[in-house]
Parts: sequence; structure tokens; C-alpha cells
Amino acid sequence: MRMRFRDRSEAGRMMAERLKELRDESPVVLALPRGGVPVGYEIAMALGAPLEVLVVRKLGVPWRPELGMGAIAEGGAMYVNPEVVAYADLTDEDVRAVALEEARELARRVRLYRGERPLPDVRGRTVILVDDGLATGGTARAAARAVRALGPERLVLAVPVAGEETAKGLGSEEVDEVVAVQEPEMVGSVGAWYEDFHQVDDEEVLALLTAARNLGASPAP
Repeated sequence: MRMRFRDRSEAGRMMAERLKELRDESPVVLALPRGGVPVGYEIAMALGAPLEVLVVRKLGVPWRPELGMGAIAEGGAMYVNPEVVAYADLTDEDVRAVALEEARELARRVRLYRGERPLPDVRGRTVILVDDGLATGGTARAAARAVRALGPERLVLAVPVAGEETAKGLGSEEVDEVVAVQEPEMVGSVGAWYEDFHQVDDEEVLALLTAARNLGASPAP
């Protein structure tokens, strides 16, 4: 039965309950800004895990930016959906131009959210990759590839709501496990699954990261 989360914080607490068995693995929580950070904060607090952001940018079709054709992530990881590219009749040069523009914004956000802090060293560790929902899965694929390049022992994608087929595809191709509170046949708009789905701003992201560090859930050295 479909259930709406009150807000991202409630969704994060529900996710933490699903993930509690990972506490003994001393996981690292990497959240996708902006919406994934409030969810990831609750998970990190519940598991006593370090919290950090992994920055990803959606690649929108030039003449219809809300239509995602893929995504890029820190470290150069990239995912392009060939079906959307074919539908939009885009050339490789079109895709590269959008990726270059988004790479500039990605770099700006990395500087804003982390400053000079590098990503935590996750080699040989369990990583919980968090977002506030999974619809088409483009950003999650790019993020998963970025995390894989860091050498974790295990990669778990944690999202409060995930489309069933999308979750199945990611679980078989990109991550070791997908954990969700709800897996409907179709998600549509992620915001429709929340009563409060306000736009998370940079100030909220930075405040949650600071709170996590002050409470001991700081990135691993």
C-alpha cells in the first residue's frame, strides 16, 4: 500500500531501521546533495557513521532540461542513457557540451560543500549511498560508479522509495544491494511520495554536515 513520508527526516529514520544490521560494519554514509543529505543525516546519526556528500549533476536534454539523459559525478564518473539520447536525436558533441557545463557547476558545489576536504577513504569499507528517491536511476548510476572507483568492500544504495524495475537494474549492475522502504511498480515524481518535499538549499546541506561532524559522525580520515 502506498505511503507518503512526512518529510525527508522521517524517511531517513525509517531507512535507518532497515539498515541497522550494517552498524557493525562501521559504514560510511555518502549522501547525494541536496535532497539526499537530510535522509543521509538521519541514517548516519542512527548508525554512528561518518557522513559526507558525493556531488552528482543530472545531464538534461538541451531543449528540455528537465528530461534527464544521464548524469556525471565527482571523479569523472558518467552515465548516459542511450534511449534518451536517441529519442532526443543528440550527437556526441551535444552530450559533451552539456556534460562540460554541468562539470563546472559540480566543481563549484564540491568547493562549497567540502572546501578542501577530500572524499573519505572508503577502501575496504561498506558505503551506504543515499538519495531521497529513485525514479529513472541516472544520477544513482553515475554516483555508484564514482563510489566503485574508490574501492569499497560493499556498496549499498539506500533510498526511501525506488521504482521496482529501476532498483532491480541497479542492484544487478551497479551496487551490491538496494534497500528501500517502498518499491512501487512506478515512482513518477519522487516528491509525490512526501508530504513535505521542500527544495533543500545549500545552507541546509552545510548545516547538516556541520551538525554531523560536531556530533562525531565526521568523515573517516
